[in-house]
Amino acid sequence: MPRQPTDTPAPSQAPPPPAHQMWGGRFTLGPNEALDALNRSLPVDHRLWPQDVAASKAWVHALGRVGVLTPNEEHQLLEGLDRVGERLADGAAVGAPDEDVHTLVERLLFAEVGAVAGKLHTGRSRNDQVATDLRLWTLGAIDQLDRDLAALGRALVARAEEGVDVLLPGYTHGQRAQPVRWAYVLLAHAWPLVRDRQRLADARRRVAELPLGSGALAGSGFAVDRVLLKEALGFRSVSANALDATGDRDFVAEVLFALTLVGTHLSRLAAELVLYTSAEFGFVRLSDDFSTGSSLLPHKRNPDIFELARAKSGRLLGDLVALLTTLKGLPAGYSKDLQEDKALLFDGFDTLALVLPAATGAITALSVDAERMRAALDASLRATDLADLLVEAGVPFRESHGLVGRLVREAERSGVPLDRVPGPVAAGIHPALAAALSQLGTWEDSVESRRGLATLGGRAARGAAPCIRSGWRDLTQGLAAR
Repeated sequence: MPRQPTDTPAPSQAPPPPAHQMWGGRFTLGPNEALDALNRSLPVDHRLWPQDVAASKAWVHALGRVGVLTPNEEHQLLEGLDRVGERLADGAAVGAPDEDVHTLVERLLFAEVGAVAGKLHTGRSRNDQVATDLRLWTLGAIDQLDRDLAALGRALVARAEEGVDVLLPGYTHGQRAQPVRWAYVLLAHAWPLVRDRQRLADARRRVAELPLGSGALAGSGFAVDRVLLKEALGFRSVSANALDATGDRDFVAEVLFALTLVGTHLSRLAAELVLYTSAEFGFVRLSDDFSTGSSLLPHKRNPDIFELARAKSGRLLGDLVALLTTLKGLPAGYSKDLQEDKALLFDGFDTLALVLPAATGAITALSVDAERMRAALDASLRATDLADLLVEAGVPFRESHGLVGRLVREAERSGVPLDRVPGPVAAGIHPALAAALSQLGTWEDSVESRRGLATLGGRAARGAAPCIRSGWRDLTQGLAAR
């Protein structure tokens, strides 16, 4: 049966001083200055204030339903929290002396509504409070990151549509391997972004589990409706075990892993483009507004955008390793070690919020030297075509591989391109080789001979642009619809 509340009597003393604390009654001294400096998390967690205010308002409704608050007190607290939100939006957190964002919100609420603010924390701990705030923040951050990833993916696909007819060497082990289309290369960097979005969408499901109502470790002392809280705050489910829920940072680790993999994919894209922008390759050129210069060398045109994107992947990996190292020695439940989670998670999202728009802009403005790409095609890239032609002539592939290898060696010894080895010399290695050499067509023929569909990862150009558009659209739109 709900408890019967009574209106809070008028305070008999002045409001709490600015140095507001949520604890301390059992101590004779306040925290040492050095401890306070170490213990304070407000410089990091102040950005959680919108989530803290929203969760507090939901908690007020829950307390009202179980009779802890009178309707008048519920109204007072809700209006007060609205005013606290307005003050924080105007910068009230800047320079605030409070220990953390929860203390800050409570202090401002006391200033707005007086002693009734002391009822807000009934049945609630900062342990479940911070877990709730951080999950709420992460849900929003994932959604923004998803949009940024989609924008980069669309930029890659748009450039791929323009580059379907541009041919260049494809590389393995850093060595020329087979001819491919520029569109194919760009899509090789777009597909990992699709997987990144899928991974984030999957992680988001586990982030959206409500810990509020777990108390410090053993649940709330009041029968608050956690399903109501879940629905009010937009969570998918309610946590099953309070001890686990208050100490659970699996969701932070999982999201940081997803962010680290995004950074890794960006680093791989960046590494390839750094090479291609060099004078030695000259395949692509950065626009002026995405290039930097040298303080000493007037001629320099540096790809700092991609060098920084490559370097930031190490920072993201560091955030993930730091969190896992923090978690590995903790018992169940909340420990203050977990205060470190927010700086790492915020840094991961902040890093990608810088890198992704810059990478998207640079790729959108990139210019391609199709002639330079085509000029890099070397006859040795036709070796596999020759081996396949021998197979069609009835030679087992393992044998044809060795025969073409001998032909390559002969071309190198003679100083001629592979397709210019004289027919009699080729026939001396195997009778079918001379015929195979004569059957070699154009570079386009070589690419077309790989019969896979673009949407399935093959290199053929037939219908490639429509396949590219529909393949990306289906995947990205499906993931974005939440």
